[in-house]
Amino acid sequence: MSMRPVGLPGIPEQTVVVARAAFPKGSLAIRVRDQLAEVFADEPFVEAFGVRGAPGLSPGVLSLVTVLQFAEDLTDRQAAAMAVRAIDWKYALGAELTDTGFDASVLSKFRARLADNGMERVVFDRLLEHCKDAGLVAAGGKQRTDSTHVISAVRDLNRLELAGESVRAALEALAVAAPLWLAGQIDVTEFAERYGPRVDGWRMPPSQTKRDRLAQVFGQDALALCRAAWADDAPVWIRQIEAVHLLRQVLVQTYIIRSDSRGRQVIKKRDADDGVPPGQLRLASPYDADARWAAKGDDLFWMGYKIHLTETCSTLPDADADADADADADAVAGAEAAAGVMPNLITDVHTTDATVPDVKATAPIQRKLAAHGVKPTEHYLDSGYPSADLITKALGQGIRMVTPVLLDRSAQAKAAEGFDKNAFTINWKTRQVRCPAGKTSSHWNPVKQHGTDAIVITFSVLTCRECPFQKQCTTSQTGRRMLTLRPEELHENLARARAEQKTDTWKNKYALRAGVEGTINQALDVTGIRRARYRGLPKVRLQHAFSATALNVIRLDAHWTTGPLDRTRHSRLERLNYRLSA
Repeated sequence: MSMRPVGLPGIPEQTVVVARAAFPKGSLAIRVRDQLAEVFADEPFVEAFGVRGAPGLSPGVLSLVTVLQFAEDLTDRQAAAMAVRAIDWKYALGAELTDTGFDASVLSKFRARLADNGMERVVFDRLLEHCKDAGLVAAGGKQRTDSTHVISAVRDLNRLELAGESVRAALEALAVAAPLWLAGQIDVTEFAERYGPRVDGWRMPPSQTKRDRLAQVFGQDALALCRAAWADDAPVWIRQIEAVHLLRQVLVQTYIIRSDSRGRQVIKKRDADDGVPPGQLRLASPYDADARWAAKGDDLFWMGYKIHLTETCSTLPDADADADADADADAVAGAEAAAGVMPNLITDVHTTDATVPDVKATAPIQRKLAAHGVKPTEHYLDSGYPSADLITKALGQGIRMVTPVLLDRSAQAKAAEGFDKNAFTINWKTRQVRCPAGKTSSHWNPVKQHGTDAIVITFSVLTCRECPFQKQCTTSQTGRRMLTLRPEELHENLARARAEQKTDTWKNKYALRAGVEGTINQALDVTGIRRARYRGLPKVRLQHAFSATALNVIRLDAHWTTGPLDRTRHSRLERLNYRLSA
């Protein structure tokens, strides 16, 4: 397939006349074409298409179709049908009224081409640049971030189902790619009976003994298939088939091979004592190598991914504004009132597998915001995103993180009894700590803990043993107090943040973060962002990038047509009163 960069075609005159007559007030698709045509260009996609071969559909047109598809939460077939029968879509795409459209499979191939070439965010980034040029978003000001879980597009499997379904997936792939080789390695009749229908817990034997035996059979079949694929006389490309490669990973994470008393190799399903790979490495499905199991709290347990959305929440960004905590209350109120003048636009969308904690996403999100020229002055986040290192690093880059930090987790702080870290006086120059009883520490040891710098402070046993406050200070068996501190700058920033978040001024200010929950809800309702449409992290990232683009288009359309959204919910009686008084 080749491409000739031409961009969106001109709108036929007859299409214009009919569309204007059918939609005298316009529609989302019509306004997107009129206002954002330059966003959907062909040039950014040149590297993903060849220069020879039959010409394909314009990637600018297909990207516009995809944005409209997500804006209306349509399937590929529904989107292809809309391109044929919807007059406003024909206007947006520059199509004749008699145009018969395209096959729905074109959209799938287009997404695959974008994902394979790392172009998932092209349209999102171009729209963001357009909004920057239009003055709708800029560096400085306030932005807020939140995350939500995303359920994968494959079914949930327990460990036994995963073992059997992985063998089945490899057999299905080999039956297509290497049928003759496969027939020479297995008893096709026996394996077809065992792995013909999908492996499902409803069809498995009820007794635990028979299930254990079935697990062993799955393991033996997987081991035999892997040994055949990695044999010296097997074609090299056999083991490069994705399903075969994943089967080997599932075999290693699910089973262990041991020698019995007679020296024979026996395959056994792993239990807790044998150990299993960590969650970020453990495969959850043979059909989606990137989906992972994760948990949040006691109630949420899912397989899939996680998405972080960042949006603006102010409309008069001031890159020079310091946004001090002691800012005049009237000025803050005026800034918040001004926040409704312009639309809140999504400035970044960040997708990871489900096991990545929020704190690992903070730095990448802020780097991308800075790279696109929309770095905020204040960044509002919940307690899962900050750390002392991140707060300090962000301050050095001109970003103030408005976020609750974790409080002191020492036993004294939890019990609200005795002396927590705040009760000790630290002298960073002399590298000593003075306790509430007036005694000084005996050791100051810089160390590395979990890859980060820390300082372990130790008081002498002789000093603590004779102290009248010992029971209030420590419960250690050695009878002496120990403290673990971060380096000076990190410690001071963390202490300042902990003290600040207890004030009413900070709490009132932090209330601004709650608005991002509405954005998450809008993403769920409009684009179905909580369920992955596709398999694999690259395509899920593409889905989320187009979902965020669609949300921005919807918000821009509301801004063009109605101005700032009236967030007040009026009753029918109030509306009647307004009409009568008009």
